[in-house]
Amino acid sequence: MSRLLEHASGELSLAHYRVLAAVADGDERASHVAARLALGKPTISASVDALCRRGMLVREQNMDDQRVVGLRLTAQGSAALEDAETAMLGRFDAVLRQADDPDRTVGALAGLAAALDRLSAERLVGRCE
Repeated sequence: MSRLLEHASGELSLAHYRVLAAVADGDERASHVAARLALGKPTISASVDALCRRGMLVREQNMDDQRVVGLRLTAQGSAALEDAETAMLGRFDAVLRQADDPDRTVGALAGLAAALDRLSAERLVGRCE
């Protein structure tokens, strides 16, 4: 499935797609993106650098805390993310139509996503303690 999604993501690698999606969902700091995606900070930094060079992300100084640099999608980044998501959903729908029970498959995936979110939240709390 990841190969199908990667091919559908157009100009974005899956890693870059994941970073853009995390920023679009409100994760403005690279450290938060790294934690959410369970990736190391150097990996996120490389992706952020590449996306900034491509004009899809910009770094912005946080007015409340000058030590913090936030990330924001540019119009180009938003468009690339939207294009990738549209294409990925098309591929996913094509695969889903081949499933024996598409509704059950979607339900199972939703349950898996919820479990992964809970596990991620537990790990994040464990790091803060």
